[in-house]
Amino acid sequence: MTAALPSATEPAAALLLDAAFDPAHFRALAAPIVERLAVMLADARAPEPTMPVLPWVEPHEQLARWPLVPASDTATPDDTLPAFDALVARAIAGSTHLHDPGFVGHQVAPVLPLASLCELVATLLNNGSAVYEMGPVSTVMERHVVRWMCDTAGLPAGSGGVLTSGGTLATLTALLAARQARAGIDTWERGAHEGAPLAVLVSEQAHYCADRAARIMGWGAEGVIKVAVDDDCRMRPDALVAAYHDAVARGVRVVAVVGSACTTATGSFDPLDAIADVCAAHGLWFHVDGAHGASFLLDPARRHRLAGIERADSIVWDAHKMLLQPALVTGVLFRDERHAEGAFAQDASYLLADDPRDTWWDLASRTFECTKRFMSLKVYATLACYGPAMLAEYVGRTADLATRFATMLRAAPDFELAVEPQCNIVVFRHVPTGTADDTLDALQTTIRRRVVEGGRFYPVQVRLGGRTWLRTTLMNPFTTDAHLAALLDALRSAARG
Repeated sequence: MTAALPSATEPAAALLLDAAFDPAHFRALAAPIVERLAVMLADARAPEPTMPVLPWVEPHEQLARWPLVPASDTATPDDTLPAFDALVARAIAGSTHLHDPGFVGHQVAPVLPLASLCELVATLLNNGSAVYEMGPVSTVMERHVVRWMCDTAGLPAGSGGVLTSGGTLATLTALLAARQARAGIDTWERGAHEGAPLAVLVSEQAHYCADRAARIMGWGAEGVIKVAVDDDCRMRPDALVAAYHDAVARGVRVVAVVGSACTTATGSFDPLDAIADVCAAHGLWFHVDGAHGASFLLDPARRHRLAGIERADSIVWDAHKMLLQPALVTGVLFRDERHAEGAFAQDASYLLADDPRDTWWDLASRTFECTKRFMSLKVYATLACYGPAMLAEYVGRTADLATRFATMLRAAPDFELAVEPQCNIVVFRHVPTGTADDTLDALQTTIRRRVVEGGRFYPVQVRLGGRTWLRTTLMNPFTTDAHLAALLDALRSAARG
């Protein structure tokens, strides 16, 4: 027997609740939104986009522009359609546009449109992935995506891992496993306070997530030992060995070494093979932060920069950076899949089998999230529908553009290149003739701000060697040499005030 629908005489809230789940209402909501997003994509590809890459508004003013005014208690389903369309139109107009070729700032992907549709499907299905019965398709898709990542990285049979919500959480997961495997005590059962203080060795240029993970694990500020880098901002193996022996002499138990592939600031790849040799010689866990750079495994011209990654005990790889996926989806990969259980070794028998290693299909024992989004669909669909070759083209195209941009900068007497780019990250600064050296840092900050407020380009800045530099991460496959030449002209103009 079918339940009766609310009649027109029933309260408006009852009518809205029924309409909110009505397929026809859903179609009516969705159609104009898809069209608006398609127009946004078209505008980003236009010779002169009408929308700024970043429509800058001061935070306090932005807050005032978006008061939350709940719908009226008498609102009808017909009221919802124009209200939602207007809200989305405002959100698009006021947001940062990563698909604009002028977006050259952060390491966030211009999302593959197909992947955004996968987000719609996954969100409406809302299947979690803690236990198989709640997410049967998402679980097996994740298994295959992780297998592809492991194979691409050259990890052996018996490797495996999980997808999780971002590189920071993935790094914590990997270092928790490293602690359980190398600390010499069962930290889950007995805590981490007995025995020698624990530490991890990282590059001076390592991402702050390693430091954050160490502090979360209770190792404190001294739990992260910085290792010197060379002129190309790559970890020095000789300095690594010296730092290790110094730590041991001070009574510190070094658990792991984090190799950067690549660093966030400059896109530099640490010498992974040499780091792996040190780890092997001293029984240390070798972790590779490949959040951004692991995707360059797909680029035949640059894969050599990751030589040695196949020797890692764990790897972090963000799909929402160089695999064109929406945030967040990150692979945390283990050379020996059994170590995935060590990160969160605890009892949850109401959810899990007695030995979770025998039930790969129940993922709650391996990730921080107990309710995990259906994040595998977008990566699975991208590989199934477009294939790795398309992703390789994207990765190579952005890195080739960075190489040409570096050439452009070297040829410009009023710009200075920090290091030779090793991927799609370029660090540089504007040095106009006659500018005092002690004013250059402030100049970079000023001109970046002016360019960002102008709305045509969105670069960022970074501190390197005690100085302020401008930084571009060339994420958009449709950014051209002409765009970058225009960026330099915009910076020159901003310097003139």
